[in-house]
Amino acid sequence: MENGKIIHYLFSIIHSFVSMLAKSFFFVLLSEILYNLSGYVVHSGMGRILGPAEYGRYGVVITLSTMIIILIGNGIPTAMSKYLSEYFEKKPGLVPVIKRQAAILQTILIGFVSVIFYFFSPLISGALSDQTLTPLFKISAFIIPSFALASFYFFYYTGIHQFKVQALLKTSRSVFRVLFILGFALLLKSRGMALEGAIIGYILVPLTIFFEAHFYDSYKKQKPEGKFNWKKLLHYAWPVTLFMIAYEFLITIDLYMVKGILRDDYLTGIYNAVITVGRIPYYLFYALVVIMLPVISKSTASGDDVGTKKLVSQSLRLMTMFLFPICILMSAFAAPILQIFYSKRFLPAASPMAIFVFGVGFLTIFYVLTFILNGAGKVKIPMLVAFFGLFFNIILTYFLIKNYALLGAVVGTSVTSFLVMVIILFYTHHHFGYLFNLKSFLKIVLSSLLIAVPAFLLPRDSILTLPLGALEFGFYLLILYLLKEFGSFEIDFFKRMIVRKKK
Repeated sequence: MENGKIIHYLFSIIHSFVSMLAKSFFFVLLSEILYNLSGYVVHSGMGRILGPAEYGRYGVVITLSTMIIILIGNGIPTAMSKYLSEYFEKKPGLVPVIKRQAAILQTILIGFVSVIFYFFSPLISGALSDQTLTPLFKISAFIIPSFALASFYFFYYTGIHQFKVQALLKTSRSVFRVLFILGFALLLKSRGMALEGAIIGYILVPLTIFFEAHFYDSYKKQKPEGKFNWKKLLHYAWPVTLFMIAYEFLITIDLYMVKGILRDDYLTGIYNAVITVGRIPYYLFYALVVIMLPVISKSTASGDDVGTKKLVSQSLRLMTMFLFPICILMSAFAAPILQIFYSKRFLPAASPMAIFVFGVGFLTIFYVLTFILNGAGKVKIPMLVAFFGLFFNIILTYFLIKNYALLGAVVGTSVTSFLVMVIILFYTHHHFGYLFNLKSFLKIVLSSLLIAVPAFLLPRDSILTLPLGALEFGFYLLILYLLKEFGSFEIDFFKRMIVRKKK
C-alpha cells in the first residue's frame, strides 16, 4: 500500500510537470511562431527592397550586431532566470534582489561591449575585406544595448514562469519589428539609405519592448528580502556565456567565411537567404528551450529525478517526431519556399538550402539538449562541445568553401552539426539515463523516410507548396498512428496546451 502511494505520488508530479509544460509551450510556441513569421516578413521585405548584393551586406551587419547580444549578453540573464525559477515561489523577496544584482552586472558588461564594438568597427570591416561596412557597423553598435534591455526582461519573465506575459511581449515585438524596420527602410530608400533605415528600426524595436516589459513587472514594488550572493550569477554565467559565444559563431561563421573568402556580395546575399530560411526548424523549437530551462531548473532543485528524466525523455521524443518530417519537407520544397520568401532572384539558394536544413535539424537537437543540461546545472560540457564544434567547423568549412563555394559551406556546417549532436546525445544519456525508446525512434525514422520519396517527386509549383506539404505531413502522422506511435498521449498533450482544466 505504501509503495502504491509512492508510485501514485510520483506519477502525479510527472503529470503536473507535463501539464505545465504543455500549456506554457502553447503560449510561447504561438508567440515564437508569430515572432519568426514577422522576422521572415522583414527578411523577405529587405531582400526585395535591397536586392541580393545589398541584402548580403545587410545580413552581415545585422547578424553580427545582434549576435553580440546572444553570445555575450545572454549569460547573466540566463543565470538570473535559473535562480529566479528556484526562488520565486518559496522566497519571493529574493526576486528583486536577484534582478537588481543581475541588472548591475549586465549594465557593466553591455556598456563595455558596446563601446568596444563601436571603436573596433574599422577592424571588423577590414577582416571582412570591406571598409564600406564601417559606418554601418558604428550605427549598429547601438543595437547592442537596446537588445540587451529587451532580452533582460525576456529572461526575467522566463525565470518567474510568467510565460503569458513573455508571449505577449514577443507578440508585440513581432508587430513593431515589421512596422519599424521595413517602415524606416522604405522611408529612407529614396535617399539611398534603406539599409541605414533598417538598422535604426532594429534599435527602436527592442527599446519599445523594454518600456512595455517594465510596465508589466508585478515585482517592481516587491520589498527586497534576504541576501543573494551575486558571485553565483557570475559562476553560472561564465560557462553559459562562453557556450553562447562558441555556439553563435558555430552557426554563423559560415556566413562570414563566405563573405571573407569569396568576396562576393551577391553570393553572400544568396547564402544569407539559405541560412535565414533554412533555420525555420530551429526557430520553431526554440520555444522548447525557453520552457525547458526554468522547468528543469525547478525540477532538479526540488530533487525530483524521476520527473526530470520523464520531462527530458518526452520532450526529446516529441521534438524528433516533428523535427524529422519538417526538415525533409523543407529540403524537398526548398526552391518554392525561397521563391515565396524572396522571389525568383534567390532561387540559386535552393540547392545549398536542401542540404543546410538537415544540418539545422542536428543543431536544433544539440541546442535543446544543451539547455536541458544547463537547467540541470551541467554547463561546462555544452561549452566545451560548442568550442570543439566551432574550431572543427572553421577548419572544415574553410577548405570546402575554397573548393565548392556555397555547397562547401553548407556541407561543412551540416557535418559539424551532426558531430556535436552525437556528442551531446551521448552525454545527456550518461547524465539522465535512457533518452527514449529505440523502437519509438525507429518508427519515427521509418515514417519520415516513407514521406521522403514522394516529397522529392512531387511538383515544385510554389502555389501547391503549402497544401502538398500539409498533405505529406498528415500522411506522416497517419503512418505513426498506424504504427501506434502517435495516439492518445500526444493528443492529450496538445489538448492540455489549449484547454484549461475545469476547477
